[in-house]
Amino acid sequence: MRIVVAPDKFKGTATAGELATAVAAALTDAGHHASAVPMADGGEGFLDALGGPNRISTVTGPDGAPVEATWRLIRGTAVIEMAEAAGLVLAGGPEDNDPVEATTAGVGELISLAIESGARRVIVGVGGSATTDGGLGALRAMHPTARFRGVDIEVACDVRTRFVDAAEVFAPQKGATPAQVELLRRRLERLAQVYLDEHGVDVASVDGAGAAGGLAGGLMTIGAHLTGGFDLVADELHLDEHIAAADLVITGEGFLDAESFEGKVVGGVAALCADAGVPCLAIVGEVVDPLPPLPAGMAVVSLTAQFGEERALADPVGCVVELALEHVEH
Repeated sequence: MRIVVAPDKFKGTATAGELATAVAAALTDAGHHASAVPMADGGEGFLDALGGPNRISTVTGPDGAPVEATWRLIRGTAVIEMAEAAGLVLAGGPEDNDPVEATTAGVGELISLAIESGARRVIVGVGGSATTDGGLGALRAMHPTARFRGVDIEVACDVRTRFVDAAEVFAPQKGATPAQVELLRRRLERLAQVYLDEHGVDVASVDGAGAAGGLAGGLMTIGAHLTGGFDLVADELHLDEHIAAADLVITGEGFLDAESFEGKVVGGVAALCADAGVPCLAIVGEVVDPLPPLPAGMAVVSLTAQFGEERALADPVGCVVELALEHVEH
């Protein structure tokens, strides 16, 4: 069989690259033609999916302390994963993060470095952020922003949340108390008005502008355009061509729920497979009901249902390989 292995990460337990490589190797050893195409939707793993880093720079972290951020520049295109400069992990997780003061300044510094290094196209993957600053920290670090005219800035969003809603939807996950959520919401409302008055851009009305705590909306004010993270990665990797030539596609992620079909990797892969008439197997860590109707030709298996939670968490790669081989051989 010709098999494409195109998973997302299993967050906290296995990267998309580890999963895709291991499954493709096992299927090849079993006599199949398997190719690894690790995917991402704008969050963790985005940089690796688009070729991996080839540069490292010291920038301002989410708490104001310096961090070493990796990024990519090749043939005039820069790829930046914002979590490398303003990620929640860098802030010590929700327990240690200061959700009110966390800044995207380092992201702006990376974008500026990319332009100064010759980039004319900058792709920014947003997801996994510690911040709800509406992108203000990034814009201040990029001053004067007039130098970005003529630069193609694409923001790969992994959510469709609107600008002001970012506070209520995501700030609690970043350690914000109810009082801080309300403060952040009011701050985003004021900032949206400032962006409208000063730049003529109505970030409050755009789906996805709330990604990364409003960073996506902030970058819109200097001409960036927003796109679905999965769609961007799929286009860059020519995933549709891989799928069209396959007999089976295997994808997966840690938790499959209704949101998985709202711009995330598994839902996106399954939709492309349905359009191409190619069967799709999603091997996931756990299924969280209720799910919407599955795309045509899609099957789902769960590691926790097959192996139990303990083994699924301890050896997700081994479990995924085992289920992939079992499915293909039967």
